[in-house]
Amino acid sequence: MFRVNQQIFLEYQNKIKERNNKIRKHNEKIRELNKDRKLRNEYHNENLHPITFSFPSCKISEKIEEKTKLISNLIPGESSTYIYNNENDYYNEYKVSFFAKTIKKGGWDCLRHYEIIANCCIPYFPDIENCPNNTLSLFSKPLLLEGNMLYEKYKNYDINKMTEYEINECTTLINKNLEYAKNILTTQKMAEYILTKTNNITCSKILFLSGDTNPDYLRCLTLHGFKSILGSNCHDYPIITHLYKLNNMEYSKLYGKGITYTNLLDRNLHNDDFDNTLEENIKNKEYDLILYGNFHRGTPFLNLVIENYSSDKVIFLCGEDIGGCKHESHIDLLNKGFSVFVREL
Repeated sequence: MFRVNQQIFLEYQNKIKERNNKIRKHNEKIRELNKDRKLRNEYHNENLHPITFSFPSCKISEKIEEKTKLISNLIPGESSTYIYNNENDYYNEYKVSFFAKTIKKGGWDCLRHYEIIANCCIPYFPDIENCPNNTLSLFSKPLLLEGNMLYEKYKNYDINKMTEYEINECTTLINKNLEYAKNILTTQKMAEYILTKTNNITCSKILFLSGDTNPDYLRCLTLHGFKSILGSNCHDYPIITHLYKLNNMEYSKLYGKGITYTNLLDRNLHNDDFDNTLEENIKNKEYDLILYGNFHRGTPFLNLVIENYSSDKVIFLCGEDIGGCKHESHIDLLNKGFSVFVREL
């Protein structure tokens, strides 16, 4: 009996140690994130810029459809509500809802925010007031706060009994969000923002480099913006195949079921011949600008690029979630004179 009890006691002790170790590691991570956040808040460099996800203008709804729900049944973080397997059905869920909940997950910036707005729905974003100033800074936080207040006002209403005034109050905010999105948050506007911030607005030929071709929302959507402006004169290497309209591509098997960021570009917007002369083109400075889609996921030809291009003609993007990159990694690039755009700044 004693041996049995002793075994139980030892197992209990081991579980306590394991739990305490988990708590310790969690607290260490929180302290590290807080330290990193303080560094980000206090650091200033004219070449360090915030950036956010963006949305293809071709997918923005032009018409507010009849609403049948006060708030969407899709609840972020509750996988049982993720019932839609294609983009059309997913978008329609927002189109028939006045409001849809969105939250901070891996980062404050989330593609869901844009999908809600683009489909004529109002984001309900609890705790948005806690978002750091330089994060999600291109998004209209005042409009998000206005949406939160409007949801709190109507959350217990029966949608079938809402007055014309109450419905108009909601549709007015929907139109405000749509107008803001078209002017600031489309993929093309994001590309223009990068060019303006780096004083490269007149460039006509860009090399867009990736170390990893797997889905990366910031890289994919920003690349679409540059392609929308320059066509094949923005050359992606390696080719980001899921951005293109291909008959043999199973988009729905990609991350996020391929919704929003895939199947956007005609295949002729990638000139395969440029792949064969890439190094020679870099040496000959054939490109006006070199852009790395996510410097954490690889920087191909970096030494060759640095040898042939001045730092003001090389741009690095960071689309990682909170904790996905250290602030020090930005500083190293900034100290060399490069421009860096960070999503969770």
